[in-house]
Amino acid sequence: MVHRKDIRIRDPFIFVDKQHNCYYLYGTTDQNVWSGPGTGFDTYRSTDLEQWEGPIPAFRPESGFWADHHFWAPEVYSYNGSYYMFASFKSEDKRRATQVLIADEPAGPFKPLSSSPVTPAEWECLDGTLHIDESGQPWMVFCQEWVQVRDGKMCAVPLTADLQEAVGEPITLFSASEAPWAVAGGDNKDVYVTDGPFLFKNEAAELLMLWSSGSVNGYAIGIARSKSGRIEGPWMQDEETLFPEDGGHGMLFRTLDDRLMLTMHTPNNQPDERAVFIEVEEQRGTLQRKA
Repeated sequence: MVHRKDIRIRDPFIFVDKQHNCYYLYGTTDQNVWSGPGTGFDTYRSTDLEQWEGPIPAFRPESGFWADHHFWAPEVYSYNGSYYMFASFKSEDKRRATQVLIADEPAGPFKPLSSSPVTPAEWECLDGTLHIDESGQPWMVFCQEWVQVRDGKMCAVPLTADLQEAVGEPITLFSASEAPWAVAGGDNKDVYVTDGPFLFKNEAAELLMLWSSGSVNGYAIGIARSKSGRIEGPWMQDEETLFPEDGGHGMLFRTLDDRLMLTMHTPNNQPDERAVFIEVEEQRGTLQRKA
């Protein structure tokens, strides 16, 4: 067993396995996430979110897999009797993209669901997340990266029912600069980052999105709201960040005893990144740390 504080991980994602009363922790787990060759994704299993069994190899690319580095931000969902992983990859001759993988168990092994990613081949994309709308239509929300468009965009694309491919053109939900708390960065201080979308509904059934960008306090998480309650928006940005600390790429889950929990990685500098779990509650349509 390994303690949470001893697991280096970025972009943490929790899958709650109610059938076996345990949690699976996924995230960016390669030792050199920025420039080294991609190894794969590990997962860890726990019953208390503190002591973890692992690492368990959830994904290792087979010979011929199209990507060779920047294996980032896996998320795992139970859907139609299988387990699906959405994760970002890149190669020297192909743009960064989100691929869908499939497994019979939450621990894997995960295999590519199709031969190619579901994001547009000509775009630099990352951080795909699954959203099922009220009609049962699956969508993937993802980021078109600042490295290509300077002002990073949050986008969505409808998927086939089996999640194998897109069935329409992507739509732009918002740009990073629309958030009043987001600040420009980069060498020329002219780029805005979109990162780590996660969708959820509050108690008033509003459709909200956690997402991350740079703020005056560093990497941070904000909240966007769909005025229509649908993925198509229009999307409005909350004035303040959810948590302004040096951490981000957050998601929400309910514990086995029904507490609402935010996980994110903090700090944002390598090799010190760790998953943290913060109990939150809803107040007046937004989230705050529970007292």
